[in-house]
Amino acid sequence: MEGKTKAKGFWTLRYTLLNSTYFIAFCTVHAYAAVYLLANGFTNTEVGVLLAIANIVSAICQPAIAGVIDRPGPLTNRRFIFISVTTILAGSIILWILPCTKAAIFIIYAVIYMIQFAYQPVMTALCFEYQKAGCDIYYGLARGLGSASFAVTAAIIGGAVERGGVTLLLIVNIVTMLLSALLILTFKLPASGKDEETVSDKGTEAVNPDKIHNSLSSFAHAYPAFMLFLVGTICFFFAHNMINDFMIQIIRNLGGGETELGYANFLQAILELPVMALIGFVLKKISSQNLLIVSGFAFFIKILILVFTVNMAMMYLSQSVQLFAYAVFIPAAAYYVNSTMTEYDQVKGQAFVTSAITIGGVFSNLISGVILDNIGIKAMLVTGTCVCAVGVIIACFAFKKLPHSNV
Repeated sequence: MEGKTKAKGFWTLRYTLLNSTYFIAFCTVHAYAAVYLLANGFTNTEVGVLLAIANIVSAICQPAIAGVIDRPGPLTNRRFIFISVTTILAGSIILWILPCTKAAIFIIYAVIYMIQFAYQPVMTALCFEYQKAGCDIYYGLARGLGSASFAVTAAIIGGAVERGGVTLLLIVNIVTMLLSALLILTFKLPASGKDEETVSDKGTEAVNPDKIHNSLSSFAHAYPAFMLFLVGTICFFFAHNMINDFMIQIIRNLGGGETELGYANFLQAILELPVMALIGFVLKKISSQNLLIVSGFAFFIKILILVFTVNMAMMYLSQSVQLFAYAVFIPAAAYYVNSTMTEYDQVKGQAFVTSAITIGGVFSNLISGVILDNIGIKAMLVTGTCVCAVGVIIACFAFKKLPHSNV
């Protein structure tokens, strides 16, 4: 029993460190995207277009990459993460060292933003892959501590950027990507267990094609509730990304700046830790699909509060609703996919969730920047509230009226 406890702690610690480095970089790239780009001469509309393009490419690539990883072959979860990390590292170094034109910044930052989203579902799939191979990883705790790393970074980086400039964002990103590369290189199964590549490649035995649903139509037929729920997810994250991508503009409208942005990001991220850490216990009482519906309502309430916000106190109240929104959605979606889909569809399932999140970001980026530049913040937030309400209705119908699996 003692040995098993130590093994669980060992693997959870390693996976936590991998999550922590990912979300520190996620904070510098995603949460501060508008800050970095606006400082380099971009308009709100141009920021929206850049993020939309990155999200579109990411949404297209994620299921395709997952389809390759799900099949037996050389591309494994671990290898793809390493490729992603080194690509982001190279792009960050170029932006930091070389004098770049606005066009060059547009392309490089879009690639970094896109790749970081693309390997997020693979990080989740890596955990469940290693769990099946006998590594006892506490996913909720590791993912929650990843959010805590985001929170601490957000709390510190806001004031630091205000004092030292946006170049600091690139330096932090470079350091964390170097650490990520070292961690994933050493993230291997013990020699006494199964061979890591055999586990990752799923062996070389013949696979029943009925177990693999690589086409969108066959996947939709196999998991109808899930596929409709993805539409609701797009609506949730239309509102969620609207807040996150243009939070600096919302806060400036309330009289704050980068420091307050850091506090707001810290608050919403640190609140994710207790929920994610306890999600395994919560799932014993409430099903993952019901938790996903709860999260949808919370996304709606979060942006609705912002419509009526007149000061930073109300802004922080809105951010506190993250406790029931994103903090519930991410682990509940991961467990829902893992419990309802076959082994050969799970990476695709995780990728489809992230693709839906990404597509929500695409529509948000394309629409929000234009509304913000031409009509104003209030109109932008009202639009997000209406879209999110539609998403709640869709999610309720999907999980209450459609079958979860036809496999």
